Amino acid sequence: MTLSIINSLTNSSSIDTFGVLAIVFYLISWALIAWHIHTEERDSSTFTMITRSGSWLIAILLHGIYLYLPLLSHEGLRLDIISAGSQVIWLTSLILFITTCTRRIDILALFVLPLAVILLAVELIAPHSGQSVQINGALGSHILLSLLGYSILFLATLQALLLSVQNRHLHNHQPGGLIRSLPALQDMEDLLFRLILTGVVLLSAGLITGFIFLDDLFGRQVLHKTVLSLIAWVVYTTLLIGHWRQGWRGRTAVHWTIAAFALLILAFFGSKFVQEIILSR
Repeated sequence: MTLSIINSLTNSSSIDTFGVLAIVFYLISWALIAWHIHTEERDSSTFTMITRSGSWLIAILLHGIYLYLPLLSHEGLRLDIISAGSQVIWLTSLILFITTCTRRIDILALFVLPLAVILLAVELIAPHSGQSVQINGALGSHILLSLLGYSILFLATLQALLLSVQNRHLHNHQPGGLIRSLPALQDMEDLLFRLILTGVVLLSAGLITGFIFLDDLFGRQVLHKTVLSLIAWVVYTTLLIGHWRQGWRGRTAVHWTIAAFALLILAFFGSKFVQEIILSR
């Protein structure tokens, strides 16, 4: 009985249904969050807050089911460029949702949720390239830590960009519009460095588990990925040390954060783009 239920849920059409429903609820969530930010002073009832948070949480759950339900039928984890991007944005959405419970940074959802919709839509329409990966304990820990690290550091990059816009508006004495919905500048910087520190810890753990459990980490096909990831780790670590010892902040923090994440993008998604799209032609 249980096996038949799993088989019915893990067929292609059922899984795609979860993806489509996730897109619908992401769009509903985006509209509610945008309306809340636009009417912050007039729209603070408990009902609207529950509706807004509930629709976002449902979207996250449906997105997660769509991504990981195939594991129940032993299909393996899809790690092609689109599927990997969808997993990163799903984790980013989940982490942001949790963060907004204590911090007023709902505005970041206006950028994260559309990305989730786009990647889900492409994943539903486009054929999957690359092979699925059968997950075991060692490999699973490496993949999970790496994806979590990428997700938190992506969120840190969005936070850095938002901090840059907020800083420019305040210096130009233009605190209105979306900027007034944000926490104080000091709180925004504090959150940025907390995200970077957490992301670096996870990235370090991902690299360490890769060195321990993967045999070809310096193989020809993944050498550039490993090297670029290590360089990104050095840039992030230097930024954290500079912030702790020299008080680096503001534009310096923003530029270093963006540069380090650009290296991570090249390391992970750049290598996948070359292998799956350019070399496969």
